[in-house]
Amino acid sequence: MRKKILALALTAASCTASAQSNLVVYGLIDVGFSRRGDNIASGVSPKNSIDDSLSTGSRIGFKGAEHLGGGVKAFFTLESGFAADTGQQRQSGRLFGRQAFFGLTGNFGTVTVGRVHTPRYLFLTAIDPFRGGRVGSYRNAISAPSALTAGGENLLDPIRLDNAIAYTSPAFSGFNITTVYSANALLEEHEGNKHDNTVFAFLPRYVHGPLDLGVSYHQIRDSGKGAGVNGLVRAKITNGAVGGAYDFGAFTLSAFHDYSKATAEGIRKITLKAWLVGLHVPFGNHAVQISYLQSHLNDGHDLGKAKQWAAGYTYAISKRAEFYAASANIKNAKKNGVYTRKASVGDAFNPGGGYQRGVQFGLKYSF
Repeated sequence: MRKKILALALTAASCTASAQSNLVVYGLIDVGFSRRGDNIASGVSPKNSIDDSLSTGSRIGFKGAEHLGGGVKAFFTLESGFAADTGQQRQSGRLFGRQAFFGLTGNFGTVTVGRVHTPRYLFLTAIDPFRGGRVGSYRNAISAPSALTAGGENLLDPIRLDNAIAYTSPAFSGFNITTVYSANALLEEHEGNKHDNTVFAFLPRYVHGPLDLGVSYHQIRDSGKGAGVNGLVRAKITNGAVGGAYDFGAFTLSAFHDYSKATAEGIRKITLKAWLVGLHVPFGNHAVQISYLQSHLNDGHDLGKAKQWAAGYTYAISKRAEFYAASANIKNAKKNGVYTRKASVGDAFNPGGGYQRGVQFGLKYSF
C-alpha cells in the first residue's frame, strides 16, 4: 500500500512539475588551437596556444517563460560565460556576465530589462560571415584608442549594457525597431556622478525572405557634472552603422559601413570609419566564409588604414557539434617607416596581443 501511495505521489509530482516548469538549461563549449604571428616586427616568434571561445563564447545559461494570459508572456534569461580551458568565469568574474534580463512580450512588442547585448553588436555579428568570432572577426580592425577602452570594453564597438531597458516593436511586414536606454554606461549614478552615463541606441531593421537590412545608432553622453564616461568629461561617443545581407541560395553576400566619433575634454576628436564585404557559401554540412575589412582611424592625427583579409571553414559534425577553421591577415598603415596603425587578429574572447596574422582550428559543442 505504501509503495502504491508513494508511486502515485511521485507520478503526481512529476506531472505537476512538467505542467508548471518550463526552465531550460543550455550551454556551449568552444575550445581550439591558435597560431598567431607578427608581420610588423622582425624576429618575433609566433604564439601557439590552446584557447577557449575562439569562435563564440563558452557559456551555461538558464531561461524560461510563462504565459500570463491575454497573449502576454513573461520570460527571463541568465547566462554565464566561462573559459573552457581553465574553468574561470568570463566578463570580469560576473556570475551572469553574458546576459541577465527579465521581460514581457505580447501584441505590444517585447520589453526587456537588465544586462543585454547592444542592438549594434547583434546586428553587425549577424552581417559578419564570422559572426564576430575567430581570427576573421570584424572587431579586429574596429579597435579603440586606450582613452576609449575601459575594463576591456571598446567604446567604439560596445557589446553589452547594464541597467538597460529595451523595447522591440512587433514586426510589420518584416520591419521592426529596437530601442535601448541605459543610465549606466560604465558607472552608476551617485551624488557626484550625475547624468554622465546616458546611453541611447536604436536599430530599425527589415528582415523579409532572403533580405536583411538595418541601420544602427548608439550614443554615450556625459553631462560633465560627474566623473564622466571612463573618466572623460563632457564626452560624446557616437557609433553608427548601416548594412545588410542577401541570401541568394547558393551563397549569402553581406556588407556594412561603420562610423564612430568621440569628443571629450582633454582628448582630440577621434573618428573611425570602417567597411566590410563578406561571403558565406554553404554546401551540405560544410560552409566557407570570406571577408574583407578596411578601417581608417584618426585621433587628431591621421593614423591610416588597417586592411584585413579572412577566410574560414565550418563543418557540422552533428546537430550540436561543429568543427571550424579560420585564417586572417592584417596589413597596417605605415608612415615614414613607423606603423601608425596597430590592429591585430583576435577572436571571440582572446585579443590579438599585437599579432597581425593568425590561423585557428577548433570544435564547439552546444547542449
